[in-house]
Amino acid sequence: MSELDSFDNFFRLDGKVALVTGGSRGLGLHAATAFLRAGARTVFITARKADGEQGINQAVDKLNALPGIKGKAIGLAANVAQEKDIERLLAEIKQTESELHILVANAGATWGGPFETTPDWANQKVLDLNVRGVFNIVKIFLPLLGKAGTPQDPARVIVVSSTAGINVPHVGEHGTIMYSASKAAAHHLARNLAVELGPKNITTNTIAPGFFPSKLASGLIEILGGEKELKDANPRRRLGVPEDIAGAMLYLAGPAAAYV
Repeated sequence: MSELDSFDNFFRLDGKVALVTGGSRGLGLHAATAFLRAGARTVFITARKADGEQGINQAVDKLNALPGIKGKAIGLAANVAQEKDIERLLAEIKQTESELHILVANAGATWGGPFETTPDWANQKVLDLNVRGVFNIVKIFLPLLGKAGTPQDPARVIVVSSTAGINVPHVGEHGTIMYSASKAAAHHLARNLAVELGPKNITTNTIAPGFFPSKLASGLIEILGGEKELKDANPRRRLGVPEDIAGAMLYLAGPAAAYV
C-alpha cells in the first residue's frame, strides 16, 4: 500500500491567496470560481473596467454570492499591459496581503484580419498584453510569490495561452498571425520562468485552451462556421466548457501539482 499524505486535500486551496488577471469573465472567471469553491481565502480579480456587464463589479458580486465559500473575491481595476499599473496593483494588494500563492496570467488581447493591412498599433496591443504583460506581472509580484512558496508547497504561476501558440490556425482574411506568435512567445516565456523560478519554490505552467465560447472567441467561432462545424472538427465533438478550465486550473494550483 502507498502512503498518500494529505490525499483528501489534493485539490483544496484552503487559506490560499490568488490573483487572476482578466478575471471578470470567461476563462478567468471560471478559474476564480474554482479557487473560491476550493477554499481560497482571497481571490483578487482584475480587468480594465470596474462597471458594466463585463466589468469587475458584477463578477465580484457573482463570486461572493457562491454558496458555501469561506473566502472572498476582491476586484481591482488595472491594465496589466502597463508596468505602472501592475506596480499600482501590487501596492493595493500589499495593503491586505503579504503573500501571493497563485498568480494566473489570463488577460489577453487578439487581432484578426489580412496580413497586408494589419496596423502596427494592433501588433503592439497584442504583444504588450500577451507577452510583456505576463513577463512584467510575474517580475513585479515575485517578492509576494517568493514569500508564499515552500519546497513542499511552491507558489504557482499559471499562464493562460492558446492552442494558437502551437499551430497555425488562421491565415488570410481572418488571420491571427501576431496573436499566434504572441501565444508561442508566452509558451516559451513560461518554460524560461519555470527554470528560472523553480529553485525559488515557484512553479510555472501553461494552459493552452482551444475554443471556449466567450466574448473573445465568439466572433471568430461564427466566422469559422459556427459552433457545430467546430464541434464536428474536434475529436471530442464539443467545445470547451467552464468545468474543463476550472479543473485544469484547480489541479495546477493545488497540492496535487506541487511537482509539475
